[in-house]
Formats: sequence, structure tokens, C-alpha cells
Amino acid sequence: MHEDERFTKPILVTGATGYVGGRLTPRLLAAGYKVRVIARSVSKVQCRPWGRHANLEVYRADVMDRDSLVRAAQGCRAAYYLVHSMAPGKKDFAKADRIAAENMVIAAGKARMERLIYLGGLGREASDLSKHLRSRLEVAQILQSGPTPTTFLRAAMILGSGSASFEILRYLVDRLPVMITPRWVRTPCQPIAISNVLHYLQGCLESPHVLGQTLDIGGPDILTYENLMRIYAEEAGLPRRWIIPVPVLTPRLSSYWLNLVTPVPMALARPLAEGLRNAVVCEDFRIRQWIPQKLLSCREAIRKAMQKIRQAQVETCWSDAGWTIPPEWVHCGDAPYAGGTLRECAFRMRVPVAASNVWALVEPIGGARGWFFGDRLWRARGWIDRLVGGFGHMRGRREAHKLYVGDTVDYWRVLEIVPERRLLLLAEMKMPGEAVLDFRLAPSDSHHTEVQVIARFLPRGLTGMAYWALLKPFHQRIFRGLLEGLAKALGTAPLAGPEPFDARMPHACHLAA
Repeated sequence: MHEDERFTKPILVTGATGYVGGRLTPRLLAAGYKVRVIARSVSKVQCRPWGRHANLEVYRADVMDRDSLVRAAQGCRAAYYLVHSMAPGKKDFAKADRIAAENMVIAAGKARMERLIYLGGLGREASDLSKHLRSRLEVAQILQSGPTPTTFLRAAMILGSGSASFEILRYLVDRLPVMITPRWVRTPCQPIAISNVLHYLQGCLESPHVLGQTLDIGGPDILTYENLMRIYAEEAGLPRRWIIPVPVLTPRLSSYWLNLVTPVPMALARPLAEGLRNAVVCEDFRIRQWIPQKLLSCREAIRKAMQKIRQAQVETCWSDAGWTIPPEWVHCGDAPYAGGTLRECAFRMRVPVAASNVWALVEPIGGARGWFFGDRLWRARGWIDRLVGGFGHMRGRREAHKLYVGDTVDYWRVLEIVPERRLLLLAEMKMPGEAVLDFRLAPSDSHHTEVQVIARFLPRGLTGMAYWALLKPFHQRIFRGLLEGLAKALGTAPLAGPEPFDARMPHACHLAA
């Protein structure tokens, strides 16, 4: 291929807002490549620091929608496949992954791409291979069965700030001085630093040697998970952790424990825990010759990840991947909807403060900052969510003072941001319905602002109706207190309110029963 074609024909990146894709995309842009990313929510991409780069193209598409993926792939010379379907609400992630991979094969073939690059899991094919690792292997087989040469990179645990594996390690060791662990704690693994993964991924774009190959990638160390826990404790300056393996803890029981102690929800904890029983060690080292680099030791990778966390410079997090398209009913002006009547709880107050100053306190809400009132109640709701297998409140937020579309705020996800005007959050809790929390600022002049907090809930059946009725008194007290706490933090007294009000427009936001 001519040199100019390398940088004029775009590279397609799927999963560009996920943990790996969100770091690979700016790296490719910085190297001079023209990059095309697909996303269900264009705004989620555009609000990233690299989201409006001159060499970036953003297409609204979904790997589960074959036609949209085929359109997005046209004109691309290569593609990275960095998606998976392990997420809350996905009952059969293996089936979803299979369909998505088949769509990618067709899209790449119609676009006549020169190569596909896929990052999957490391592990020998055997009868005891976990469902998660088996699905990763099946995706590779589907991609490699197509007409486009596919490079399959097999990685074990990825060590980096914000990765799901590292967060599990961090929370377990930070919180538990004594750990009763399953036998998998002594399973050998070969972790790799996220920086080394990104170098390999970028190198595979140009290397002729890796075309169509299946290659193992790992760091220089082969350790057990027990070893990793001890290294983390030493790097974190923690007292020695006592780790006691017992034979009675099954992967299923382990996943419940991980769900309670770490921020990773059951939908991720269970397949990850099941995969820990499989040894994941590199058997093929050819890529080290073809794409040379300095491989970080596990201790170096952990130290680097902890520095990123302490400096609040975590570029991407495992929780970044997620649905950020607002439910159909969120937009005002709805026609009758089959789901039932939309429930609402809304409070407002007027303060003698400029909207910019109010926004400076609203945007950092949640996480370590809290919710201005009733933080114990917010946390209690999070613990209830954890007990039923949800996200809970432990995800916090990635940055203390800045939010982007797609970010998480405890058990919420940011759907929309209009600086100094609106912050719209979608609930990701397990509940019998769908809910959003809407913060609105309405300045009357440069020194006065009306602040509105609006909760809307679309119940699912009688259980949803009962759920709303039970929580409504708590909502009223919490939202009134939230506004009172905000006024106190602003150093002022409300000119009016907090008071309940009807936030619905006369023609909108009422759904037929």
C-alpha cells in the first residue's frame, strides 16, 4: 500500500468509548491516522477530549445492527474489534457476541478491508474453559472464518487504572485485611500492562508478520492472583494481607462476594470469577520479535496505575462502556406509550446566585462529593442495588469536577449535559421500571437562578407502581433536602422554595395507561 493511503483511508474502531478503545483511538489520532469510530450515542464520543479531532469521523451505528455497521465500514482499510456483550440486562452475552461478530465479518468483507484486529482472552480450549473465555474464542473463530485476515491477540488480566480486573484487585486488597478465598487464588496468570496492550494493537496495524495470526500477549511475569494481591498491598503501603484459600468457595459464590466488595456488578463479576479457574499463560512469543517494546512487570504496572488514580488522570474506566441513548419516553412531547403512566417528583427553588456559580456545585455532584443531603440514604439505596446484583454506588465518578456524556455518577449514567443549564442522569439500578434524574437551571437574570430537580419514573407493571408509591415520601424529603443543602453550600438562603411543582408541559410527558 502506498504511504499516503495508510493515512488517508480511515481505520474503523468499534468499542471506541470502552476501556481499551477509549485509549487506543486518541493514540491512533496522535500517530496521524484517520480514525472512524461507531457509537450508538454520537454525543458520548464528541464530549471526549479527542472527540472533535480533525482526523476523527463519528458514525452512529451498532454492531448488533448489520446495515448500520456495513455503512460505517465502507471506505475503511482496517478495523479494530473491541466489543463484548457482558453487561447488565444481557441474559445471553455469548449469543449477542456471536451475532455481532458475524455482522463484523460481513461489514469487513463488503468494505474489502485489508485486516481486522481483535483483542480477546487467553486460555486453552478445553472442556472446563469458562463461558466468558469460550465466548471470546468463538468470536475469534467467527472473525477468522471470514474473507478479511484477522489478527487475534489473546490477553490475560490487563493491569491499568480503571480496568475491571485491576478494580477488583484494588478493592479486595484495600478493604479486606483477611481474605477467605477460593482455590483459584493460586491459578497461574500472565498479566499485561494496558500501555503494552495499546502498543501491540497499534503495531498490528502495519506489521506484515501478524496478518491473520493468533498471538499471545503478556507481560514478563507469571504469577498467581495471590502474588498479585501481595504486590498490590506492598505498593499501596498496606499491612500484610492474610490470604486463606479454601476448597468450598465456588466461582458462583465468589462472584457474589466480588459483587458486594468491589464496584463490578454481577453481570461482569460472575463470568470473570468463572474465568479465574483457568490458567492463562502465554505459549507463543512471536509477537515480541515482530513488535518489540519494553514490557512492564506486574509491580511496575500496578505502581503506574495507582499513580494515575492518585493524580485523577484515569483516561478510561471499565464502566465507560454502556448504553447512553435516552429511553424513548424521556423526551417531552411523547405520544401515548404502552408502558404505563409516567410518574414524577419535582422540586424547585430560586436563589440569588448566578447560574454559573450554581453549576459549579451541581456538576461535581455524587461520588466523594455526595448529594448535599441524605448521603446515607443514597448509599443505602446503592447497597440494596448491590445485594440484587446491580452496580451499586461504588463506581463513583471518574473526575471530581468534570462530567461528560456517558460518564457514571454512582449508580447513574450521564445522558445529557448543557453547561450551566442541564444535567440529565439515567438510573442504572435494578428496579421495576426506568428512571431519570434531571437537574435544570433557569436563570432569570445574571444574579438569580431557579434550580429544578425532577425525578421521572416509568413503572413496569404493578410492581413498578408499588415501588414508586413506597419511595415517593422518601423522594420528596430527599429532593427538598438536596435543594436546601445546595443553597447552604452556595452560602445563601432561597428566595423561594424549595417547593414541589408540576414539571410536565401541558401537551407532554404524560403517558397513557
